[in-house]
Amino acid sequence: MFDSVGWGEILVLIVAGLFILGPERLPEAAAWLGRNVRKVREFANGARQQLKEEMGSDFEQFQKPLEDLRQLRNFDPRRAVTQHLFDGDPDPLGINGLSGGSTKPNGYPAATSPTAKAEPETLKPGEKPPVDPDAT
Repeated sequence: MFDSVGWGEILVLIVAGLFILGPERLPEAAAWLGRNVRKVREFANGARQQLKEEMGSDFEQFQKPLEDLRQLRNFDPRRAVTQHLFDGDPDPLGINGLSGGSTKPNGYPAATSPTAKAEPETLKPGEKPPVDPDAT
């Protein structure tokens, strides 16, 4: 019910209540608010329980579309495309492994850019170096 209310908002409400109600009426107002929130929670839980008892096994079928809607709230198009195209692999091209896992925000490894040439690899015994088409 109050999942989106953080400690910062609660602190602001307490300070505002202190200024509006004053220090002598603030504890009484907080107790009244606590009682009413508890009543609302009990009412919601009672209504949910009554609905569950009356619907029986149909309640789970009714709850499934609501869960799907909750998941749509957290929809991230980039994650959905990655999961669909690459079976959920967060690094399908292996870019993060090139520079020890550190990449720039543009997705290129931190040590290189799209126009920079990579460092030559060491040759194995008996291996010839590749021919560079630019060196003539």
